[in-house]
Amino acid sequence: MGELVAADLDELRAFTARLRCVEAGGDAGLGIDLLDAIETLKSVGCAVQAVLADDVATSIRADRRVRGLPRSEWDRGIGSQIALARRESPNRGGRHLGFARALVHEMPHTLALLRSGRLNEWRATLLVRETACLSAADRGIVDRRLCSDPATLGRVGDRGLIARAKALAVELDAAAVVRRHRKAVSERRVTTRPAPDSMAYVSVLMPVEQAVCLQATLGRDADSLIATGNSGGRTRNQVMVDLLFERGTGQTAAGSVPVAVNLVLSDETLLAGGHEAAHMQGFGPVPAGIARHLVACAVASDTETSLRRVYSCPQSGTLTAMESQSRTFPKSLRKLIDLRDRTCRTPWCDAPIRHHDHIRSRRKSGATSVYNGSGLCEACNYAKEGDGWTARPVHNPGRTHLIDLGTPTGHHYRSAAPPLPVPARLRAS
Repeated sequence: MGELVAADLDELRAFTARLRCVEAGGDAGLGIDLLDAIETLKSVGCAVQAVLADDVATSIRADRRVRGLPRSEWDRGIGSQIALARRESPNRGGRHLGFARALVHEMPHTLALLRSGRLNEWRATLLVRETACLSAADRGIVDRRLCSDPATLGRVGDRGLIARAKALAVELDAAAVVRRHRKAVSERRVTTRPAPDSMAYVSVLMPVEQAVCLQATLGRDADSLIATGNSGGRTRNQVMVDLLFERGTGQTAAGSVPVAVNLVLSDETLLAGGHEAAHMQGFGPVPAGIARHLVACAVASDTETSLRRVYSCPQSGTLTAMESQSRTFPKSLRKLIDLRDRTCRTPWCDAPIRHHDHIRSRRKSGATSVYNGSGLCEACNYAKEGDGWTARPVHNPGRTHLIDLGTPTGHHYRSAAPPLPVPARLRAS
């Protein structure tokens, strides 16, 4: 069996190499056929990934059980290993594993449709998601009624698929659907993520009745301002955004809101009109002109502003030291690591830093130092402490801080810290 799997792996890699060579040939009909065939290939690949992910999890759990590890350790870090193999965040890895277990053990008809290429990964995910509150038996009924015949969902759009799955879920176990709604309400939250052009999305997860009320109220008041000539030339959408900000903060300008914002930029960008982008902690790159504007607005307002000097290598941008005195924050190793790492250091994970971790653990005489420290999110730190994981800092002279992360299956991944902003004239010298 091992030889067969190895042969399959070699064949898959050879086919992947051939597929890389496919180019447009000017034949529209052939192009459409290729698009269709590749879409089928993606679905088949997703099905195989689900089967393999479940098998990996089952194998690791069985091995840990045989070795006498406590039950609490059986699942630790498995989702993270799957995420690393798929080049995605640990959070997504956990979702992929849950998706795989549902398909393999509870939804065989959905898995069969996916394996045949008649259902894509997103639509299969919707079916798994909408039946997550049901028992395995009821989930199997939804699976059979919607996916045993490919024609049932053959021409149905995503909304129609969701509606059918929800209707069946309510029919089979209305109480479970109600419990799921109550749990969802308890998980309401506000999140922010970067958008193009130095903008940002603020997402609010709330009960639908509150969301509809909020949207309607902002729209009504925006229409009123426009109708009375008090919009200041702003569009309806612009007025709605401004109203949301004013009502959420009690202020009309961001500079008046009492929060701490860390903006890292080179001295040339700040003082000499340089073009090197700044970095706003929790957001990402900010163009030099906008960074200078933010600083100028903060200084001109009543906002408390402080300047902390950070020293970096002129060639690599590696963080080397930080000024010891600051009126706003005390000198600390955590702040140094936060500025260097920005987000969780696990590859493909960009979650906020929650834990400051010894790369080589203190149990193995790891030093408490910047070199042996890393910023991790909570989930990644717990996964790293699981059975079979290894981590070590890699000597990387003249370049940014480097970590080697080893998984229980013997695979290794490297994580390099992002460089700090350094004036282009210094990097070129």
